[in-house]
Amino acid sequence: MVAEGTSGGKAQELLDHLKNQIVACDMEGSIAAARQVVDARIDPIWAMKYAIGEAARIVGEKFDAGDYYLPHLVMAGDAMAAVGEVFEKVLPQDRTTAKKVVVIGTVEGDMHSVGKNIVAMMLKAGGFTVYDLGVDVKSSAFIAKAKEVRADIIALSSLLTTTLPYQREVIEDLKAQGIRDRFKILIGGGPVTPEWAERIGADGLGKDAVEGLKVAKALVGME
Repeated sequence: MVAEGTSGGKAQELLDHLKNQIVACDMEGSIAAARQVVDARIDPIWAMKYAIGEAARIVGEKFDAGDYYLPHLVMAGDAMAAVGEVFEKVLPQDRTTAKKVVVIGTVEGDMHSVGKNIVAMMLKAGGFTVYDLGVDVKSSAFIAKAKEVRADIIALSSLLTTTLPYQREVIEDLKAQGIRDRFKILIGGGPVTPEWAERIGADGLGKDAVEGLKVAKALVGME
């Protein structure tokens, strides 16, 4: 996973440093650490999966434990996004020229973006073209964009239990328009369960960014 001449121990040290900078919500430190990883010629896809994935897990645990609050989530999310931009610039061309398209966003009524942003970055790293609609996205906006870009997947994120019905609304609206079969529906977020996915007729569920990428590839027959 790393270039010749870069020891495994040194690579792990750089990745752990990057992870720690993100967890510390240090934007400048995270960018500098990401550039060190790039300079060491560590595989950017592996770096994103490990450093960003682990940082997201730790930040989430700190939030659940009451050690971090909403501002920490926002700052950590901004740091992750900045790190993702550093890595995207050095992704191999065959990973950035994608044939499969994903439209992703956080559903109506939900302003949470951290998890969705990480999934979007992972999808890009995994070879998808990604259109990120942001947060508080109405069903009509998801469907209009998916039709416009001829998306293969519509990915719906929800962190609040109260906004879960808006995931179902997208599917129901697609059915009403007679175009449900044109798109695979991938859902995710803290309160999402396999039972909920089955109940609303979603095609796949990703509990985290790594699983989300794996499921997305399976849905469209990639790898």
